[in-house]
Amino acid sequence: MTTNPTLHDVARAAGVSIKTVSNVLNDNPKVGAVTRERVQRLMSELGYRPNLSARGLRSGKTGVIGLAVPSLRESYFAELADAVIRAAAKRGLRVLIEQTNGDRQKELSVLSGGQLRFIDGLLFSPAALGQQDVHVLNTADPLVLLGERIFHGPTDHVTMHNTSSARAAVDHLLGIGRTRIALVGAAAATEDDASSASLRERGYAQALEQYGIKPDPALIVRGGVWGRETGVHAVQHLLATGVGFDAIFALNDTLALGALRALAQAGIRIPDDVALMGFDNLDEGRYSLPSLSSVDPGRTEIAETAVGLLVDRIQESEEGSAPKTVKAGFRIVRRESTGFAGQDAGPGH
Repeated sequence: MTTNPTLHDVARAAGVSIKTVSNVLNDNPKVGAVTRERVQRLMSELGYRPNLSARGLRSGKTGVIGLAVPSLRESYFAELADAVIRAAAKRGLRVLIEQTNGDRQKELSVLSGGQLRFIDGLLFSPAALGQQDVHVLNTADPLVLLGERIFHGPTDHVTMHNTSSARAAVDHLLGIGRTRIALVGAAAATEDDASSASLRERGYAQALEQYGIKPDPALIVRGGVWGRETGVHAVQHLLATGVGFDAIFALNDTLALGALRALAQAGIRIPDDVALMGFDNLDEGRYSLPSLSSVDPGRTEIAETAVGLLVDRIQESEEGSAPKTVKAGFRIVRRESTGFAGQDAGPGH
């Protein structure tokens, strides 16, 4: 193996022609699945890196796609980025990641800035832009939107079932006999109806109403960054007010992990005294003590679908079909924090 493996080295090791290796790099559908997997594996083993500038000059493509997310410090987006990288690698693509920090100007810059010249298309998860900004998605570059901030736009859109999955999570808590269910991470008064917090709170209310329970404002803790510290403070607030509760639905897993610590510090047993449910099914929740029940919103499916849609748009030679909106399937993962030992309630809708 040479210090800088070439296309010839990969072809020789895989026992195929240079043209076949080139076809794999350019995601040519004529290459069989077995051959494609062998070539990609050997590229990885040999440490081959395509010459993107030369490749771009020949084909007009760089073999690189972009992913713009609010923050990689948020575990959901870090795991989403991992899933996108894996999905892209299957197609011989690399991923350039941009962190916007939820800043409006940075998000606008991602859509209009010069970095688009160095990628073939963009996966974009906005946090500051909203429905009123739908017009900024009118770009000549291939673009797939992620998340819940903007609907009915001019681009393909991959999202999750926020409301129905939250309703299923609360239904799980109601199904184990809990009726005083606190909500942690609820939307602040200034938050719009399209935010994840608002959509999940709607599912919370729907589940309670289905059981004939009117939501109690004293059980709803609003505002704050969706992090562990907010989860800790939310539980401390609930305990300080003296409001009775026998379960908590935290609107993401990092909130739930903070709540778990605060409950343990207060000597409250989980799930005996208080059952705890999160959202996102982060890897960390499998190893907390007790392990965390959660909503799996279909993160891997979101990544696979979004990359697939983006590749389709990149390969279009003419104006393509109407934009598609896809919602990934979800499932309720039942673990120790709601009295189960790592069970899975199966797929949602």
